[in-house]
Amino acid sequence: MTRTALITGATSGFGAAAVKRFVSAGWRVIATGRRRERLQVLIDELGAGKVHPAVFDIRDAAAMEAALAALPTTFRDIDLLVNNAGLALGTAPAQDASLEDWQTMIATNVTALVTLTRRLLPGLVRRKGAIINISSVASTYPYTGGNVYAGTKAFVKQFSLGLRADLHGTGVRVTSIEPGMAETEFTLVRTHGDQAASDKLYQGVDPMTAEDIAGTIFWVATLPPHLNINRLELMPVNQSFAGFQVNRAS
Repeated sequence: MTRTALITGATSGFGAAAVKRFVSAGWRVIATGRRRERLQVLIDELGAGKVHPAVFDIRDAAAMEAALAALPTTFRDIDLLVNNAGLALGTAPAQDASLEDWQTMIATNVTALVTLTRRLLPGLVRRKGAIINISSVASTYPYTGGNVYAGTKAFVKQFSLGLRADLHGTGVRVTSIEPGMAETEFTLVRTHGDQAASDKLYQGVDPMTAEDIAGTIFWVATLPPHLNINRLELMPVNQSFAGFQVNRAS
């Protein structure tokens, strides 16, 4: 039986790599994102019968609902939801940060994620499906400038655990995947397009790749149905934990 996954944020990074990984294993994939031309690249590469593009801004609940209502029959029975769409904006400390950036992160990483999840839950329960939410190591380890981004990812982690508790007995599996440093467009978006900042961050680190995370998502999704990975934290070997800060001047 061919299974169907819905993967948000499929126009780049983890999402695009996950679409390719699942299709290569015979899944059908609904790929969502704002950039139609990037979704078309996936279709051209993988095939229209295997990938259905759902073009909408994840923050627009009405557009989300319209896209779901318009799914072709062969893509309507969703077995797996991968809540991957999300972003970080800005690196400034809280007292200097942009409130607009904060609101955009909350709308994308929290509000949109719970809206889509709630919409798909009845079908996932009927099909004994699975939900994989992409959180971050920032949900556990604070760092300067992380503020609202880290807060939204902590929400994703805790929401995943809450879902797991609420869905007890339904057969639905829920996992929070919490990656550390991975080289994608993440830092470009966070710095509003500063390629030099992105290059500097990843230089000499040997960071994880989008394909690494896509492989992890696929592994979790294809475990035997009686197994549930509650949380999975992963980092490149060259990343670990920072020390505490101490200010002796105040």
